[in-house]
Amino acid sequence: MDLIFLWFCSFTGNATALFLFLSPTITFKRIIKSKSTEEFSGIPYVMTLLNCLLSAWYGLPFVSPNNLLVSTINGTGAAIESVYVVIFLIFAPRKEKAKILGLLAFVLGAFATIAFVSLFALHDHARKLFCGIAATVFSIIMYASPLSIMRQVIKTKSVEYMPFFLSLFVFLCGTSWFIYGLLGRDPFVAVPNGFGCGLGAVQLILYAIYRDNKGEPKTRVNNDRSMDMMGETGKAAERDPGKDQLNPMNKQVDEQV
Repeated sequence: MDLIFLWFCSFTGNATALFLFLSPTITFKRIIKSKSTEEFSGIPYVMTLLNCLLSAWYGLPFVSPNNLLVSTINGTGAAIESVYVVIFLIFAPRKEKAKILGLLAFVLGAFATIAFVSLFALHDHARKLFCGIAATVFSIIMYASPLSIMRQVIKTKSVEYMPFFLSLFVFLCGTSWFIYGLLGRDPFVAVPNGFGCGLGAVQLILYAIYRDNKGEPKTRVNNDRSMDMMGETGKAAERDPGKDQLNPMNKQVDEQV
């Protein structure tokens, strides 16, 4: 019975993980259409790429036997996240692009180092332990990467830049793999996904609280700023009654006209 439930959780985990990887497509359709990354953050996608690479490596038979499903779904996720990162880099402003490129270089370097060390310097249980710890640490970092967006949601009281389906599938995927890790007695699967389950639940709670708040349209904000600038200009003119005295020639010309 436990084996059947374990396979059910693995199937559910794979399905929800696939939906998790595909859920940002709505966001990236918006980015491509507007040709701008707006206020979206590229950090979660780069960190998800690293998590997928490490989890796919951890699930390989020579590292962790009986975890091939972990490897296949995360290999698929790595390919999908790579596409997202490339699109984000194309449309990101220069400053954000430099930040994401630096983070991407770190991610690829970290994965290459971990893979090299585990392959040539470690064996059997030591290899599984090393790769499991690395995958756990970076999985937690991946799940924690939307914290800046959550802070923005609380500050602006708007969920415009925290997509609902991404939050939903973070919760569902984390829950499924958390149960799978518990049943399989694999702490390297259970611990990070338990963290993801909790963080996904917090995101859904924030969405439920602020879902009716749309935020101010940019055109309205720009118009308000323009009106404020006009108002300040008028006030400055009122505070400077001697302005015409500084240009008497202009004043004489006006009187002649």
